[in-house]
Amino acid sequence: MYSISESIFRRGWKIAPVMLAVVSSAFFQAHAQTDGPLQYNQHIRPILANSCFPCHGPDGNTREADLRLDIREDAIADRDSTPAITPGNISASGLVSRITHPDIDERMPPADSPRQISDQEIEVLTRWIEQGAEYEGHWSYVPPERPGLPSIVNEVWERNPIDRFVLRQLNVSGIEPSPRADRTTLVRRVYFDLIGLPPTLAEARAAIDDPDPRWIDNVVDRLLTSLHYGERMAIEWLDLVRYADSNGYHSDEPRSVWPYRDYVIEAFNDNMAYDEFTIEQLAGDLLPNARTKQHIASGYNRLNQITAEGGAQAKEYLAMYAADRVRTTSTVWLGSTMGCAECHDHKFDPFSMRDFYSMAAFFADIEEKGVYPGRS
Repeated sequence: MYSISESIFRRGWKIAPVMLAVVSSAFFQAHAQTDGPLQYNQHIRPILANSCFPCHGPDGNTREADLRLDIREDAIADRDSTPAITPGNISASGLVSRITHPDIDERMPPADSPRQISDQEIEVLTRWIEQGAEYEGHWSYVPPERPGLPSIVNEVWERNPIDRFVLRQLNVSGIEPSPRADRTTLVRRVYFDLIGLPPTLAEARAAIDDPDPRWIDNVVDRLLTSLHYGERMAIEWLDLVRYADSNGYHSDEPRSVWPYRDYVIEAFNDNMAYDEFTIEQLAGDLLPNARTKQHIASGYNRLNQITAEGGAQAKEYLAMYAADRVRTTSTVWLGSTMGCAECHDHKFDPFSMRDFYSMAAFFADIEEKGVYPGRS
């Protein structure tokens, strides 16, 4: 199990969110241009979601012809002897017939739809069906697998495996990589990434003059032991879990929850295991013989906005607090949004209203008030 620090970066380099996006894009685009197996989440779902799901997807209110293409069992089901998708057989797949039909009145999507399918997308869909039309679950529930390293032309440029994915996409795009940054620039980048502060003149000079070939690793090792490291890493987490020093609603009274902030900082500095970090926040107060620190961690459940407005209805706000926890927990820990399912079955993600309120029930034993006493 990775620690929370290892979940963000592995020893010697840090993956910032923007770099992760660049790397993912580089790999996916390069992979799509090969003749290898197509992946549903990478290559097929985006096409279907854009051009087909509006009428044949999860939204029952807009679904046409009682056909769902977002669920494999429905897509391959027999429909008057012609399934929408017949794995491995494009001539027996109604989907291929309709998206390539010579009669414009029979072709899908309809001519007046702004979501037309390009010839390249038709070729991708066709090839995917020929390959067996395998579906994949929502990306946030699929265990990640380490991809193979792509081949590159200029291996001298590589400093770590991530570089291969970046360089592969640069090659595809006809872009030359930038020159390697000098030591002064690298030191500043590492300091800002790991502790959010610039190096002092003495620290920068020590790193620049370090004769050790692993000088940058020495800088990283030193910064990982800094108390500022936990402060820097905690910033993004505290944003995600909606940490604030005030209540948010109405007159926005101050609230004192700094022990939770310090708990998160300490967790990063101690390199706490991510599963422990998760359990203590979601249910630390329910652990056997829970320590004070674990009770503080479970303060995550009370970081939502609360009101002290005199005219507020307590039951209404209790429902709002419960919904807030579902939205925040799903976004932070599941990597998926459930907010839409508060009012209806989700139109894009695989969640129903029942799922939303079942998850809300998990937090139903939290003791809280709907309307808190105001300050005089």
